[in-house]
Amino acid sequence: MKENPVGWFEIYVADIKRAKNFYENVFQTKLEKLGFDDPNFEMWSFPGAPTMGGASGALCRMKGINPGHNSVLVYFSCVDCAIEEKRVQQFGGKVQKAKQSIGQYGFISLVYDSEGNMIGLHSMK
Repeated sequence: MKENPVGWFEIYVADIKRAKNFYENVFQTKLEKLGFDDPNFEMWSFPGAPTMGGASGALCRMKGINPGHNSVLVYFSCVDCAIEEKRVQQFGGKVQKAKQSIGQYGFISLVYDSEGNMIGLHSMK
């Protein structure tokens, strides 16, 4: 494999406005609307560029697809995951596992977003 294994991710949500608020505030970023107007499907993408490392993705609201209790865990890269972890509860999420060392691979936090999806936070410090 010549590239990182993940090329794109989607996080399914029930309330797109609430989820967008959660992610924009926890990660101090702005999401951009993708696609076309469809009452059954809506996507908001995280900032990214094809020339940057890592993967970008989007929040998705799709009729018939419910968030939470999924078996895929997306880790967001952070300078210090404790910073984003501190904002999680303020914006409707929950901390499952506070920042902990994973040895030479840095640190992680496991949190739930405002929609009940577990996500990971990763940093080297």
